[in-house]
Amino acid sequence: MPFDDIAAALRRAGHRVTPQRLAIIRTVLASEEHLTPGALYEKVRRMDPEIGEVTVYRTLNILSELGLVCMVHTGENAHSFVSRPPEHHDHLICSGCGKVINFTGCNIDALEKRLVSETGFTIEEHRLDLFGRCHECAAVTARG
Repeated sequence: MPFDDIAAALRRAGHRVTPQRLAIIRTVLASEEHLTPGALYEKVRRMDPEIGEVTVYRTLNILSELGLVCMVHTGENAHSFVSRPPEHHDHLICSGCGKVINFTGCNIDALEKRLVSETGFTIEEHRLDLFGRCHECAAVTARG
């Protein structure tokens, strides 16, 4: 999602768009990788040494609640964040290093239809997180 759209969505939701929040948004959008709140804080702090860690956490929570960033649970109470791609996507999560890889085309339409038919449940969205070992971690394990 473009920077200006995120700022506008924050305003529409009644949130202030502060210089600190703008720095956090810019940093998330510029990152190709999923960032933990701590890693994001370190990156933003290089631009604004006065920013507080609590500001980073609060902003990430707001952005996540509004669906403006993607939050991934990477295990052991750890989360990482990345800008939300325009298309639906799911995740491969390495249980060794925590690396997250986005993928599309999970093709669970038949499963969703069956579950709706069997349960009467109305499915609004889904998140599919597959845990395993990335290529690098699998190679280390194999050598180990």
